[in-house]
Amino acid sequence: MVELFKHILHLDFEWLFSNYNTAVYLILFLVIFIETGLVAMPFLPGDSLLFTAGIFANQMNESTGEPFLNITILLLLLFTAAVLGDNTNYWIGRKIGLKAMQIKFKGKAIVKPEYLTKTHEFYATYGTKTIIMARFVPIVRTFAPFVAGVAEMNYRKFFTFDILGGAIWISSLTIAGYFLGEITWIRKNIELVALGIIFISILPIIIEIIKRKKSV
Repeated sequence: MVELFKHILHLDFEWLFSNYNTAVYLILFLVIFIETGLVAMPFLPGDSLLFTAGIFANQMNESTGEPFLNITILLLLLFTAAVLGDNTNYWIGRKIGLKAMQIKFKGKAIVKPEYLTKTHEFYATYGTKTIIMARFVPIVRTFAPFVAGVAEMNYRKFFTFDILGGAIWISSLTIAGYFLGEITWIRKNIELVALGIIFISILPIIIEIIKRKKSV
């Protein structure tokens, strides 16, 4: 299990295919589901994993004469994982997270009620935008649905925009890998490309931090 986890983090798809063959579909499904569904696992390589999976969906497996991954199955499977993960995270936040935050210690709530009120108000106003944009920001995408649940964001609204955000996130990065993977340099430098994707993903956070520091 440790060995598998190590190769997933390093996006070593060739090792995954040689050891797990078609079970790679299940591995990819679980990685996306866990990253979006469990607040304790925000460090999994979601963006770069999607891009790399797209590359291998457009590369021939010499032993079978077919692509390593079927792009249609891949898109549907990962979209399902992303939506199920977010919804699991939402209900964990709504049923467990909210109650945990209302626990009192020495007569005082662990989280001040006004903080929960502000969170509720934020998601009531900006929740739809947050749910979509959070998909593209590592770590944030893991916590956003959980916080939406804690904030008791309207579930119908959450579900609608979560589907939209999930579809955009999965399709854009996977299809980008599918087509850009034809470029030789990208195929030979997947790790560098993965780092670039991570940097681009966190760039909005860096810009926002800089803006706030300048405004102080």
